[in-house]
Amino acid sequence: MKQLITIGIAIVITAFLGVTNHVNAQSKDNTIVNLDAKQQSIIAIASLTAKGDLQTLESALTEGLDAGLTVREIKEVMVHLYAYCGFPRSLRGLRTFIKVLDKRKAEGVEDQLGAEATPIEDNRTKYERGKANLETLVQAKLDGPPADYAQFAPIIEVFLKEHLFADIFDRDILVYRQRELVTVSVLATIGGVEPMLHSHMNICLIQGITPIQLKELMDVVGKNVDQEKIDSAKKVLNELLESKKQ
Repeated sequence: MKQLITIGIAIVITAFLGVTNHVNAQSKDNTIVNLDAKQQSIIAIASLTAKGDLQTLESALTEGLDAGLTVREIKEVMVHLYAYCGFPRSLRGLRTFIKVLDKRKAEGVEDQLGAEATPIEDNRTKYERGKANLETLVQAKLDGPPADYAQFAPIIEVFLKEHLFADIFDRDILVYRQRELVTVSVLATIGGVEPMLHSHMNICLIQGITPIQLKELMDVVGKNVDQEKIDSAKKVLNELLESKKQ
């Protein structure tokens, strides 16, 4: 009898693991290998907003809400991406989101609002906070000479540190991994920014996003982006991954 019970339990566990791995493959150390539904939605929403494909964006927004993204998380995606593709795309995306929410409310759907950003209680200057956030992103001290663009136009370095990496990255509605998924999705969508795309793909790896997940990101973005752009982005990713092997 005990042997039969043991066999039965083993069958149940095997079936459960089979379903789990089908939904979200895992590595031997139990870390997630594939992108989950929320991550895929974040990528699709960021890419479609950057592209300006508002009709398809409506469907992606609906799918994102159904996948469990909160209203504030999606709004934050669109706030974040303006730094990479501009206010016009961000504002049109937000207006499209309002339309989707109004339609769902009329249909009796109550979407989860989500948490607000935690108030900043840090006495450091915004520049110092931004520099610290960037160092956390790249997991390295940034005490070397300024980049060529920062030497050429010092004010842009101030804006990057104080606004992008302090004002925006200090907002904890999204975690760093989510923000980098947004950034890479936008850069791959707009195209022609390969050095920045390479840098942010590398940050994704540093932040624990796996090569498989980055390849899946390319697949999600590739559904709505010109083949030339996605081919270029995949080339950047392949070159980055090859460099890691050396």
